Amino acid sequence: MSSPTRAVRPFETTTSDGELDELRARLAAARLPEAETVHDPRRWNQGVPLADLVDLVTYWRTEYDWRPFEARLNQIGQFRTTIDELGIHFLHRRSERADATPLILTHGWPGSIAEFVDHIDELADPKTEDTPAFHVVVPSLPGFGYSDKPTKTGWGTEKIAASWVELMGRLGYSKFVAHGGDWGGNITTVLAGRFPQHVLGIHTTFAEGLPGATTDGLTETERKWAEETHNFWHHRAAYAKQQATRPQTIGYSLVDSPVGLLAWILDKFADWSDTADSPFETISRDRILDDVTLYWLTRTGASAARIYYESHDSLDPDLRVDVPAAVTMYPRDIEKYPRAWAQERYRRIVRWQEPEHGGHFPSLEVPQYFVNDLQEGLAQVLAADR
Repeated sequence: MSSPTRAVRPFETTTSDGELDELRARLAAARLPEAETVHDPRRWNQGVPLADLVDLVTYWRTEYDWRPFEARLNQIGQFRTTIDELGIHFLHRRSERADATPLILTHGWPGSIAEFVDHIDELADPKTEDTPAFHVVVPSLPGFGYSDKPTKTGWGTEKIAASWVELMGRLGYSKFVAHGGDWGGNITTVLAGRFPQHVLGIHTTFAEGLPGATTDGLTETERKWAEETHNFWHHRAAYAKQQATRPQTIGYSLVDSPVGLLAWILDKFADWSDTADSPFETISRDRILDDVTLYWLTRTGASAARIYYESHDSLDPDLRVDVPAAVTMYPRDIEKYPRAWAQERYRRIVRWQEPEHGGHFPSLEVPQYFVNDLQEGLAQVLAADR
């Protein structure tokens, strides 16, 4: 029998009507600034346009329903366990297939487990027998969602990766595959590099090369990628500097104001998606509001921001990944690394994809491509590991 500290306990999401009523009241009482001073086609250049925010706040207050998403989480199967004195929340869906492989999916910021809920069933029980099946585990990062908020420093990507190994072991999965993007991609890289005895291989949309890489020999497209990534970090990443240096300060606004939280997160969905203007060209309003409402109800705006304080620019330059890796670089992602750079760290790339569409949130923007790519990529990873 497991000791209490190692126990895995069922968890159910239950939000009171009072909490939802209070959210609507705060939305109705919001004080908004004047409109931005830029217009089409650059109307997002100062952040979320007032008209777009007003429309979404109105929809959030009068039409959006949290209950279907809450019910979906409970239907998939939610659990919690304590690792290093911190409660970790996760979704867990076991496949009915005898040949299924354990898979851990790790989200990033400003995402959440909401990025993966629509794909868990298809990953666990695919439509055809020649498609790999997975026992799917989707944890909430420390300080995110229904995981506990760390009360001291130290919960960076290295510790999170070690905790994921512990989590999978408690579920009976001594060996597994992993996927992630954004912080999830960073953590997946650390998992593969530090724990190759447990990680069969990975699929990632994050494949950071080593510092000081040269542009010599890159194609025109790869040079453009390098320029766009440089531009992002020098001109569009103030949010990361704020959260890496003063997460507590911005945290007061994110926990106290639902409109402030919505604007902070919506700005990233708009800027990082493969769209001409609004993120709602490819992502539903309800799914973005599921994500934002999860942050709001769990009061995790500040605690989630602290992952930047813990781990910004911390990926070990000496870390190498020798397990098989499948990498997908979406054209409108915020960080895109040429294969020549990536393979200096990821030394067994068995599949490299450059799709025509998609941005930083592919599971939401191009959902069918994403799940097919994940299945096909992990199939090649597993074949290479044999």
